[in-house]
Amino acid sequence: MTPSSVHDIRNLALLGHAGSGKTTLVEALLAAAGEIGSAGSVERGDTVADFDPQEKAMGHSLHAALVHLEWAGHWINLLDTPGLPDLAGRALIALPAVDTAAVVINAAAGIESGTRRMMNAARGKCRMIVINKLDAATDLTAMMDAIAATFGRECLPINLPAADGSRVIDCFFAPDHAAVTAFSSVSAAHDAIVDQIVELDEELMAKYLEQGESLDPEQLHAPFEQALREGHLVPVCFVSARTGAGIRELLDILGKLAPDPTEGNPPAFLKGEGSATSPVQVALDAERHVVAHVFQIANDPYRGKLGLFRVHQGQVTPNSQLYIGDGRKPFKVAHLLRMQGKNAVETPFAVPGDLCAVARVDEIQRDAVLHDSHDEDLYHLAPTAYPQPVFGLALMTRKPADEQKLSEALARLMEEDPCLEVTFDARNRRTVVRGLGEQHLKIVLDELSARWNLQLDTATPSIPYRETITVVGEARYRHKKQSGGAGQFGEVALRVEPLPRGAGIELADEVKGGTIPTNFMPAVEKGVRQALGEGALAGFPLQDVRVVITDGKHHAVDSNEVSFVTAGRHALIEAVLAAKPIVLEPLLDVQVKVADALFGEVSAELAGRRGRLTATDSPAPGWTLISARVPMAALEGFESRLKAICAGESEFVLEAGGHEPAPQDVQSELARVHANGGNNGNGTH
Repeated sequence: MTPSSVHDIRNLALLGHAGSGKTTLVEALLAAAGEIGSAGSVERGDTVADFDPQEKAMGHSLHAALVHLEWAGHWINLLDTPGLPDLAGRALIALPAVDTAAVVINAAAGIESGTRRMMNAARGKCRMIVINKLDAATDLTAMMDAIAATFGRECLPINLPAADGSRVIDCFFAPDHAAVTAFSSVSAAHDAIVDQIVELDEELMAKYLEQGESLDPEQLHAPFEQALREGHLVPVCFVSARTGAGIRELLDILGKLAPDPTEGNPPAFLKGEGSATSPVQVALDAERHVVAHVFQIANDPYRGKLGLFRVHQGQVTPNSQLYIGDGRKPFKVAHLLRMQGKNAVETPFAVPGDLCAVARVDEIQRDAVLHDSHDEDLYHLAPTAYPQPVFGLALMTRKPADEQKLSEALARLMEEDPCLEVTFDARNRRTVVRGLGEQHLKIVLDELSARWNLQLDTATPSIPYRETITVVGEARYRHKKQSGGAGQFGEVALRVEPLPRGAGIELADEVKGGTIPTNFMPAVEKGVRQALGEGALAGFPLQDVRVVITDGKHHAVDSNEVSFVTAGRHALIEAVLAAKPIVLEPLLDVQVKVADALFGEVSAELAGRRGRLTATDSPAPGWTLISARVPMAALEGFESRLKAICAGESEFVLEAGGHEPAPQDVQSELARVHANGGNNGNGTH
């Protein structure tokens, strides 16, 4: 079967920290809905969502997996996402595809770093919290208090576990006020959630007060959806995926209360680029032009490249001819696929709101907009914010003949993973990959080995230092070369100005009177940008600088493009050296969750690496969350040291923390190496 109406569809992403039981929950939901005969298990490696051999070996989801089920006339698309902190990017790609983010919390572990990250990332979506592993819970009262304190008082239970934890008791549709619950009471939970809903509707609140009793669920449906859209309500429900407690109740909640695509917040589509960008609306109308968004790419060894997409407007069929972005040549869908983990079945059509896939279209890319009319050539979704890759590794193939294969494999992996960055270290002639942590890059290395049979050696890459200036500097440089025949002549004067940290690079033109002809200005800019990339003090790229080209000279015969590239490059270097340049070192924001007893030792370890503590928190009894800002150069080996201190019982998350001036001794050494012809790229810093 395939959904025939947008109102039948529910799209949800299951998000949360590793070990919260998302994949096991998907199995329980599929089994309860009759999509599979019995639930598989992560331990046996026979789940629908974790089908990759690497996932089975690790016991963790490594990619988002799309499954579907039918329940009480509703079509529910579920995206099971990775929970490992280092794979946050692979989880966040699910958000543009869904209307509801269901954040799963392990009842035994409480709020974890992944819980916080996903709850924050899902703002703007309808959100709900699923407390899983009810059978392992210890103090649910304390957990609900922690959830409300961390994420707001709008987090309210929509059902409650029975006193013995064997089942859950509905607090919304048909509450049993006499039931004995593990904490709180059905009446209190019911009144709290109804009060929260009617706050947004004065007319309904008046009726509620007049009736003197609870409103019917039908009366509450529209304001319930409004409360979800506006973030005024985050319903909390309880399940045990292993025992089955609360599974059918969760399916009822998803079918009856999770928003359909017309009830969720509309997607933020834009048209145009740069300053010409403007918001546009798409309509959930099957009769309109097709507009679909590719949210995930999967490179399947048998089906080739798979593009998973959400239909936002129009109807897609196997006969649809679709353009990719502003491409001029359409492709025919031919095989419209509905995914159930690794299995795909062909479907006759996809209505607005549905999630489907197309295979063997090499030009398709993540975040591409598919459409069937040139009217939508410049449509694109507002970009998703992803964590910045910070942890690097240099890769060298053991076989020279594998260089091209490595390049192609990394290109495929970057299609799948928005937080994987690949650069080429020209100084050392080696490929550098950057990710969110050691585990992220270990997974990438395993994928390169298993999927492409690549044997690689690795090394620590150079630290990505940057240069900037502290005062205004000016310079004028004349490039003049004369040999038989036409010579070379170009003169450029420019000024450099410091910008606030993080502002990037700005170029301006104040040349008057045609002293540098317009046709040579691109050559000047090319030379300036070359020097900005090469650096002046220690050989690192410059940032947070405004470059103003002020004057110059040319020769009617001898001036050419090469002359002005050279003059622009040298003028920039001289101006930077006159502007008191400094070297900036990259910082990382570190979050470490450790047992209270180990707080002192871990804090001392961070301090010994020039780290500054920025905050501490108590996410759960007996645990401390340490936030610190640490120079990247000082973090080498920290993860291994942390595991040794904590015997593996810790959490560790990295995020980019900007740049600040490096210590003077580091700056002096980097400048000395550069002045002596070194490349500062041997990984020793």
